[in-house]
Amino acid sequence: MQNVINTVKGKALGVAEYLTPILKESRFKETGVLTPEEFVAAGDHLVHHCPTWRWVAGEGNKTKPYLPQEKQFLITKNVPCYKRCKQMEYRSEQELVLESEGDPDGGWVDTHHFSDSAILEEKVADMALEDKKSCCVKNDKNDDDDDDDDDDDDEEAADMEAFEESGMLEQEDPSAIQTSAKTTITSSIMGSSTGEGGEILQTRTYDLHITYDKYYQTPRLWLTGYDESRQPLTVEEMYEDFSQDHANKTVTMETHPHLTGPPMASVHPCRHAETMKKICETVLEGGGELGVHLYLIVFLKFVQAIIPTIEYDYTHNFTLKPTEYASS
Repeated sequence: MQNVINTVKGKALGVAEYLTPILKESRFKETGVLTPEEFVAAGDHLVHHCPTWRWVAGEGNKTKPYLPQEKQFLITKNVPCYKRCKQMEYRSEQELVLESEGDPDGGWVDTHHFSDSAILEEKVADMALEDKKSCCVKNDKNDDDDDDDDDDDDEEAADMEAFEESGMLEQEDPSAIQTSAKTTITSSIMGSSTGEGGEILQTRTYDLHITYDKYYQTPRLWLTGYDESRQPLTVEEMYEDFSQDHANKTVTMETHPHLTGPPMASVHPCRHAETMKKICETVLEGGGELGVHLYLIVFLKFVQAIIPTIEYDYTHNFTLKPTEYASS
């Protein structure tokens, strides 16, 4: 039933988009929306800082006249997805609710906003303490046995040689390390990775597209998933990789505006402008100003809450410096 509703809404919005005039004047600071020219500028900035993204022209019969022919939308391919959303451990203390006024659902939920750095530091401290205790015990024992060290050294050396000659003590084989490295590389190429426990994790991949939505006047994210054999995922399988708070609601299956083919998963853009406006206001309150050329980099970061297991964001070290606040 939800899919039928989404299809009807999609067709209605298609008509509304056709009738919506092209935004000419910038309203980025006031409402969080973009003009087509601002979308292209933000796309150029993303491609410059993240070469995994690139511009594509799309199909000729679906070219949008308000965008350059060679810059119809952005694409990045073979983005890894190592695990399903249900495999992630959700804890209430890690969640950050992005409030939205008038939203009956109560806003967006960023399920992995807070890290476990405190827990990690505690574990490291425990390990360090145990190591220190072991060293102390060993040192105490060595102090007691100092007088016997000279006598034991020769005997231990003889025992080691005897063990090696008998084959009971295997020597370190450099080829074993090389084999391990080859196995890791092969697993990576064949679409799998090694988990924390040494098990092989089957890796899905996604192709991501960013288009300009003329009706909402914001970017829009599209996704196509593939299994380990590079076969397309079903709709049900792709929904396993989306936050269950957003599947079939924020993420819907719709027709790509620049490509012919089956419907693709898309993050609905109805809240993008509002979210971006709030981010701009937060930056402004901190004494800065968010430039419109940074729109897509920020956009990809807050959309990560919807698809937390798809690792497309390579701008983790990107920070908003004062010299980058001014609009381009």
